[in-house]
Amino acid sequence: MIEHIRTLDQKILLLDGELVIPIGDRLSFDALQARLHPAASRVAKLSRDTPAQFILFDALRIGRIDLSAKPLAERRTALEALHKTIADPALILSPASQSLEQARAWLTATGGALDGVIAKPLDQPYQQGERAMRKVKRLRTADCVVGGYRTNAKGEVASLLLGLLNDAGKLDLVGFSSAFPAAERKALGAILEPHEGGPGFTGKSPGGPSRWNPDKSGDYISLDHDLVVEVIYDQITAGRFRHGTRFHRWRPDKAGRQCRYDQLIRELKPAELMELIAPN
Repeated sequence: MIEHIRTLDQKILLLDGELVIPIGDRLSFDALQARLHPAASRVAKLSRDTPAQFILFDALRIGRIDLSAKPLAERRTALEALHKTIADPALILSPASQSLEQARAWLTATGGALDGVIAKPLDQPYQQGERAMRKVKRLRTADCVVGGYRTNAKGEVASLLLGLLNDAGKLDLVGFSSAFPAAERKALGAILEPHEGGPGFTGKSPGGPSRWNPDKSGDYISLDHDLVVEVIYDQITAGRFRHGTRFHRWRPDKAGRQCRYDQLIRELKPAELMELIAPN
């Protein structure tokens, strides 16, 4: 991305934005994490093999002009003017609209690649370190098999490991749910215990240690496939829940064999995403 910035006429810039990396037919969060590597040679190789794109959100400084104290309306105008001078397709201007209908259309399309829609007041300066905006997400639910669970240092249930059946009938790990009040963790153990000793995850299973979390263990307590839970999620990345899910309810009326991937929102391909965020 540095070489793209160097091609700009302006040499003094302070911009707010987000990096994305298209890999195949999806945007890859894992590819972004891989850039956090101590070896500069490794980062350089990844930047050549999987080039990133930068989506511009805001402009704090352009040349000698400090825009940070200006209202968003002025900063946006300056950012749009700057982007008109950029011919590099790796530097993308984020869409913006004051139309509620347009915002709703964008929100409808989120979940497969976009995280949500950001609402910002037009008359406010840039507030560094402050959450001076509102992120609106479209929450969805999914019915998942509880394929296993992990415990904390006290031996209580720390997280439920969630699975969906793939086309081969194997149970893939797709995420977890862990935001349980302390008072509920003991009750969870009583629910899970009769189902222990099952096959657990027969497809993609929980991983082991990584360079980001060397203390992480792939160990988990496996369960049969009889427990089904409905969870609330916001986004899907590479066939998994991007963030932790929120427990909603148990589904004793639903069999594990009914919990398949086809209930999830379809992921947007990079070309579809770029078309979606292209300015009108």
